[in-house]
Amino acid sequence: MNRRPAILVVDDEPRSVEVIARVLDEEFDVFTALNAEEARRILENEWIQVIFCDQRMPQTSGVALLTEVRERWPDILRIIVTGYTEPEDMIGAINDAGIYQFIPKPWHPDQLLLAARNAAHLFQLQRDHERLNLEMKLTAGNAEARLGALEARVKQNFHFDTLVRAPGSPLSQVCTRAAQVATFDVPVLIHGETGTGKELLARAIHYSSLRSDRPFFAVNCGAIPDELLESELFGHKKGSFTGAHVTRIGLLDQADGGTIFLDEIGDVSPAFQVKLLRFLQEGEIRPVGSNEAKRVNVRVLAATHRDLKGEVARARFREDLYYRLSAMVLTLPALRERRADIPVLAQSVLDALSSQHGKRVRGFSDETLACMSAYDWPGNVRELQNEVTRMLVLTERDSLSADLLSPHVVRAAAAETRAPETLANSAIALPESGPLKDRIERMEATILTETLVRCRWNKSRAAEELGLSRVGLRAKLDRYGIARGGAFGQH
Repeated sequence: MNRRPAILVVDDEPRSVEVIARVLDEEFDVFTALNAEEARRILENEWIQVIFCDQRMPQTSGVALLTEVRERWPDILRIIVTGYTEPEDMIGAINDAGIYQFIPKPWHPDQLLLAARNAAHLFQLQRDHERLNLEMKLTAGNAEARLGALEARVKQNFHFDTLVRAPGSPLSQVCTRAAQVATFDVPVLIHGETGTGKELLARAIHYSSLRSDRPFFAVNCGAIPDELLESELFGHKKGSFTGAHVTRIGLLDQADGGTIFLDEIGDVSPAFQVKLLRFLQEGEIRPVGSNEAKRVNVRVLAATHRDLKGEVARARFREDLYYRLSAMVLTLPALRERRADIPVLAQSVLDALSSQHGKRVRGFSDETLACMSAYDWPGNVRELQNEVTRMLVLTERDSLSADLLSPHVVRAAAAETRAPETLANSAIALPESGPLKDRIERMEATILTETLVRCRWNKSRAAEELGLSRVGLRAKLDRYGIARGGAFGQH
């Protein structure tokens, strides 16, 4: 049960004290005193919030007592109840005692209650204000500590070691070179196929640089039309074009002192290339619709899946812009060029997804990893993430078996083909040359292997699906040398 606000009534007339106490007793805990000495004892032992005090009392006046209260218990709200309104008393009450309110005699009960309620409410507001001020002082240090811990976590999460790879991976050479260039304030051009992790590498460069405590912004230049991209990077003034209802600060301005990552830079138009080149040359930005230029200090990291040198040769990309962006060029290898990374990367993706979705799975079967390692992954890490997600959703066991893989992934392993000219997902990769009989046998072996994988090497199910007897299926497997762990054993 919440304690009611406590009020002290001080008056040398017992009848007056009794009446005031009776009026206030319904809503407050009321203490009474007939003189200043009794009042002091109560104040020293009780948590009083409001004091009503008569002005004319023997020995000690109300102003004198409330002046003492102000010095010793400054939080208490002080109210004088008096039938006298001499100017000297009022001035003394205001200047010395810091009176909250005067209540003239004779008073009305509603007037007394209203004054008590307002004073008690103000007392609580003062306490809340002091508490919040104290907590703000205490949390300022805590907020700084939390911010520092968060910054440390971000740096750790985007370190070069977080780019998952196996020992001896080609990616390690790229990371070593990137770590060397990170501390030098020069532009970096990152080249790589879609899904190879170009943005992750750019973030690792930023958080390993001297700008790591400043902003990092990433912009996909290929996904935004020119006019919107200009507004996104340089900002715009209100009313500068249709739809510009407010002034917008561009990302280059917001990233001042930090880094901006321009993804798919090879997709920007020649007209925008000129504007970007000017920024790189002058270090100045001019918002759309503004006549004033502003200097900003931003490091530019760019990325593309295109061959920019070839684009320059074909006059599709400005040569001067290319050299402005490519003080250092880093090339991320495609996943098919670092097949040894696939099992490690797949397990890392699975661990993260299992934690995210609350579905615990131990790992992959050897056959599954062999299939995944044989596949070319044209979508690279992004496609691998999608495939692992699909398998995690579909599985009802504690490990991911090969029958959960998409058919085109299994087909690639079954055909042992790594040619980029594979047909559509629903088709089987045909041998490119050779006698018709050999090519048909190759197709048959691929179909047999794919079906067995999908049936989890249950030969009865596979034979039924293929319209063969178990004896006929066994004969074909012997003929083509297909055995569990054979075609899939190399990974």
